[in-house]
Amino acid sequence: MSALAPTASNPGALPLGTVKERHLKVPVVLALATVLLAALFFFAPRDGISTFRLGDASSAIALPNVELPTATTSWLLVVLLLALTAWAAWDAWSYRRPPLWLVIVFAVLGVFAFLVWAAAGGLVPVTGLLFGAISLSVPLVFGALGGVIGERVGVVNVAIEGQLLLGAFSAALLSSVTGNPFIGLIGAMIGGVLVAFVLAAFAIKYLVDQVIVGVVLNVLVTGLTGFLYGALLVPNENELNQPVRFTRLEIPLLSDIPIIGPVLFNQTFLVYLMYITVAVVAWGLYRTRWGLRLRAVGEHPQAADTVGIKVNMSRFWNVSLAGAIAGVGGAYFTLVSVPQFGKEMTAGLGFIALAAVIFGRWDPIRAALAALLFGFATNLQNLLTVLGTPIPSEFMLMLPYVVTIIAVAGFAGQIRGPAAAGKPYIKG
Repeated sequence: MSALAPTASNPGALPLGTVKERHLKVPVVLALATVLLAALFFFAPRDGISTFRLGDASSAIALPNVELPTATTSWLLVVLLLALTAWAAWDAWSYRRPPLWLVIVFAVLGVFAFLVWAAAGGLVPVTGLLFGAISLSVPLVFGALGGVIGERVGVVNVAIEGQLLLGAFSAALLSSVTGNPFIGLIGAMIGGVLVAFVLAAFAIKYLVDQVIVGVVLNVLVTGLTGFLYGALLVPNENELNQPVRFTRLEIPLLSDIPIIGPVLFNQTFLVYLMYITVAVVAWGLYRTRWGLRLRAVGEHPQAADTVGIKVNMSRFWNVSLAGAIAGVGGAYFTLVSVPQFGKEMTAGLGFIALAAVIFGRWDPIRAALAALLFGFATNLQNLLTVLGTPIPSEFMLMLPYVVTIIAVAGFAGQIRGPAAAGKPYIKG
């Protein structure tokens, strides 16, 4: 619908030719989610009491458990979800984009409603659920940050999976040999850089399609680490595949905060490093000369070249930096999560990290939040299995990937990435 030209009596009107757009995707997705939840509660009703444990054994402040009637609470939450959906639909119909806070509140209430239904007659350890979500998100956050840097500088980093996997292998090997997890962490960064180096060489120097190179590298690293695992680590397991892992570091006072204290401030070194890395990358990308040049190269390399920025050299070094950051994510698998390296242990998380980049709209903080969402979905899958919900176990295994598809297709929409991402630059 075209707006009228601005006049003295109507100064707020849009210029002639401006077309208003109704943003219907968000209300449609919210309506679909509400209908699915309502159908679940109707066709698979559960009764009883849902108990939520807010306290933690290590907490200085004891909090009582919260007990809620399952059926009543579930349907009350559905009513709230309907109200939020109607609000989003009204905004869309009025040519306004539904606010981000509304989507966040809807997501929190939707997850809470599902947990109330799933926990009928059982107990949900809230602190444990959130703690596990943070821990499982660590490799996704580091992988997503590597993806953001790579694409912002103009190189699509499909090889995140390979960087995570080689990082995990290198960390396990060096930590086992030296008995020092920090040496293993450095090895993981080197492993990520090696994969990124090959990606940069073929994509930037030899102008090979970046997506194809990334896919091939993932397959190559999977085969290489699988071969080295069988030929090197299995026969020498005690010497080469028993890494010394990072232990938890409790921050005094902060770790005593109810609920969030044990979740955020009783973690391992890699989790604290994740906090710092997200903040530094977000600040550097928008507040420093490095970030300005990086974004210029990814958006308009010709213009960057005319002001003296060496486009391909900038891409090469920033892709290498992205590989080092992703490699840190790989170190989580063998220096925190699992006490030894295993074949294909990353299990496709590099691709979920790439989805987090898109869902987060190539922004470090948003991508990190998207990675936290996917980590929460993974941990929720484990909790639902323990609670014994009537949902088939096969669907439980699908849950993190279903959440990924819904997030990218339902909320990311047709968003525009960096203009020069995936496009090789030929000077002149």
